[in-house]
Amino acid sequence: MITSVFLTSLLASATSARPTKRGTGQVQCPVILSGFVPAASTPTDFDAYATSPFNPDYIRGTEKFSTILQFPEVENSRFDNESSKSVEVTINDKSIFQTQNGFRRVGLQLQGDTNEGGPGTVGVRTLHWSVKQDPERTLNLTHEYIQVWHEAADYSANQFNFESGTLIGKSGDDKSSFKVLNRQNTIVWSTPIDPVAWQNFAVTLDFVKNTLQVYYSVEDEPLAAVTEALTNDNSGEGQYQIGLLKKPTGTDDVVNSGFQETGINEGQIYGGIFLEDSADGCVSL
Repeated sequence: MITSVFLTSLLASATSARPTKRGTGQVQCPVILSGFVPAASTPTDFDAYATSPFNPDYIRGTEKFSTILQFPEVENSRFDNESSKSVEVTINDKSIFQTQNGFRRVGLQLQGDTNEGGPGTVGVRTLHWSVKQDPERTLNLTHEYIQVWHEAADYSANQFNFESGTLIGKSGDDKSSFKVLNRQNTIVWSTPIDPVAWQNFAVTLDFVKNTLQVYYSVEDEPLAAVTEALTNDNSGEGQYQIGLLKKPTGTDDVVNSGFQETGINEGQIYGGIFLEDSADGCVSL
């Protein structure tokens, strides 16, 4: 028999064991689109426009976000304070968007980010996100993964990609690195994947000057520029996506065919997602 005293003690112990550290990063610029996950969020909140910071209908297969997304017990990332928390995007064998049978794909789209005429593709914008690895849902880095990207409105290209794993057509020597690619799919910067630490990223897209710049830090350290403002074709409007897009192997038609192993149970933990106005050089560090 479990007594009420024992149960109370057990619950208190579990609560005290949960990570409590909060990030110390301060948002310094106007937030255009917010992907901060409220600390009190429940899984079903992500199935409705009224309660989710993301589009509840895209990008996913038949499973709802309340099934796909997890709330990991991890310390918060740099820009998450006591009012927000981390979220984990997971993929499995059912993670097939529309008829894209080659991919296993789940993506978060920020509410208010429209494919054409949206606030995310004017002036100068900086997208922030942090990632942490889940030892229970590791990625198969023999595949190519796109985790964060901005896709043009006509779906013909991505203005930038944030990737990991073995890029198709490459040797795979850097499969255990995160890579930022420009519109021409050229790697402009990379860093090893840390298996335990938070890794913080930001990409500034100047839609006037057509440039791209990358920022990076680890854990709760301030972000620092790791590239200059590099020439990049930012035309074509479109939307930001944050999640997991796992490409197949063994095919030239990655969208529709190729090999994906069965029993997929993979995830990427995200925190501190937001898009800010970087007019006059403003970037939250």
